[in-house]
Amino acid sequence: MRTKTSIQILKLTYAAVCMALCMVLPTVTGGIPAVGKFLCPMHLPVLLCGILCGPFWGFAVGVTAPLLRFFIFGAPELVPRGIGMMAELAFYGLVAGLLFTLLCKKEDVLFRGKSKRFIAAIYVSLLVAMVAGRLAGGAMKVVLLAFGTIPTYAFSTFMTAYFVETWAGVIAQLILIPAIVIALRKAKLLPVR
Repeated sequence: MRTKTSIQILKLTYAAVCMALCMVLPTVTGGIPAVGKFLCPMHLPVLLCGILCGPFWGFAVGVTAPLLRFFIFGAPELVPRGIGMMAELAFYGLVAGLLFTLLCKKEDVLFRGKSKRFIAAIYVSLLVAMVAGRLAGGAMKVVLLAFGTIPTYAFSTFMTAYFVETWAGVIAQLILIPAIVIALRKAKLLPVR
């Protein structure tokens, strides 16, 4: 049985790894901006962080990753893209963490429960978080439009940027994140909530 301190250290370690992935993955796809936009390389680590570490760390990594990446690498540009990403990623981490925690609040679901229920909790958390994050990102763009920071923002732009152009990233996230979480569960490396 892990102590509260060891669980917090494990969560902090996973959050740090996810933050590092937020810095590295866009660099890997950065040579071809269209590929980076298509695969959404910062989304995967933030969603993973929310599920593994809970809503606090998911939110913290989501809101700080674009900001930190801007100060280190100069991309994404802070206004408007970076601010929209901060809202989107913050909600990814927060909602994924909240839902997964609620759906797996009993220890038996996390470690000894039926695999189908555990896998369903992962997918429900991911899908709801993806929608919530995209809505938050779009809402932030509307706020920026209201303050005159961006000249125009239409519903078609929102749908294209957040749903049409990102389908490959969504598929990658829906394949990779459950595989990682299930592997960590089998290795008994999930932090207990």
